[in-house]
Amino acid sequence: MMLPDSEKHWIAVYTKSRHEKTAYDQLAQKNIEAYLPLIRTKRRWSDRTKWVDIPLFRSYLFVKIELKNHLYVLQTIGVHHVIKFNQEVAIISDEQIQSIKLMIEGGYDPQSVDYFVVGDEAEIAAGPMKGIRGIVSRIAGEDKFVLKIDAIQHAISVHIERGFLKAIK
Repeated sequence: MMLPDSEKHWIAVYTKSRHEKTAYDQLAQKNIEAYLPLIRTKRRWSDRTKWVDIPLFRSYLFVKIELKNHLYVLQTIGVHHVIKFNQEVAIISDEQIQSIKLMIEGGYDPQSVDYFVVGDEAEIAAGPMKGIRGIVSRIAGEDKFVLKIDAIQHAISVHIERGFLKAIK
């Protein structure tokens, strides 16, 4: 589907590690509309506790531009690359951006979790099963983790909260 270049669209930008706020500030200086979803969280150090704003999506921010100008975004300090699928700049709908804003401004506590599809390999990151690797499956709307035992051609399925899983690259 070809979209006209003259319309502005939201796109996702991947930043250098811990450069989300720098990239956002640099885009603002260039008068480019950007959105960096931040969540307020309490962080504890050995000598103090402080409220800090951290990005909802680590290393990502959103930019609303004409698609033909995406190279201009790449020339921004802190920006690593623009997200593409099949060599096309990935477009995020206005509704999705608005939904993120409503969640944050509405007093909810959104948490970013890894995106899994059926068949993805994953590892349990916390709890008594920490370190076990298996396959993610969804059965009847619940997230399930499947441990395959190839030697005996059997599998075990257990409900694991998505927050306890991390994707295996």
